Amino acid sequence: MVLTPGPNMIYLVSRSITQGRRAGLISLAGVFLGFSVYLTATCLGLTAIFAYVPAAYTALKLAGAAYLLYLAWSAIKPGGTSAFEPRELPVEPARRLFAMGLFTCLLNPKIAILYMSLLPQFIDPSMGHIMLQSLVLGSAQIAVGTLVNGLIVISAGGLAAFLARRPVWVRVQRYFMGTVLGGMAVHLATDRSRALTTA
Repeated sequence: MVLTPGPNMIYLVSRSITQGRRAGLISLAGVFLGFSVYLTATCLGLTAIFAYVPAAYTALKLAGAAYLLYLAWSAIKPGGTSAFEPRELPVEPARRLFAMGLFTCLLNPKIAILYMSLLPQFIDPSMGHIMLQSLVLGSAQIAVGTLVNGLIVISAGGLAAFLARRPVWVRVQRYFMGTVLGGMAVHLATDRSRALTTA
């Protein structure tokens, strides 16, 4: 999930290329807070709604599958773009960079889908406290996401230059990500598991 070129990655890469690594890392701090907000909401029982209203859970999963299919198509369609293709962004102060990173994450449907429909499926009630399991799983995802995105921010300029000189690699990256996203969409749409409460 972290390596898929969604809105967070596109924003962080573009910000790093146009305004430097420091701006990218400040934006990443906002993204980190956004992940934490979603995890906290999930652990406080947001998924309970889906456990007691199965139709809402099914609707969210299907919406999530549709969104992932859209991302997959965006990656592989003729004329599709890579997350590492530079985009012009205006220079912004640190406070605004943080806020933009936060809202880019909070408005990213992929993150909502991850925490509200995928995360509960990895929880085993026989292992004990469900909320603690949610926190551990979610925290691991946040740690991996922050680390990977941090490495991408630091190396964005070099990666963009590398890919600009090698258009074949851009196509490979796009098709690989499109395939991963499409596979996840099919799995999510066909999964028959039910939501678990985090209480």
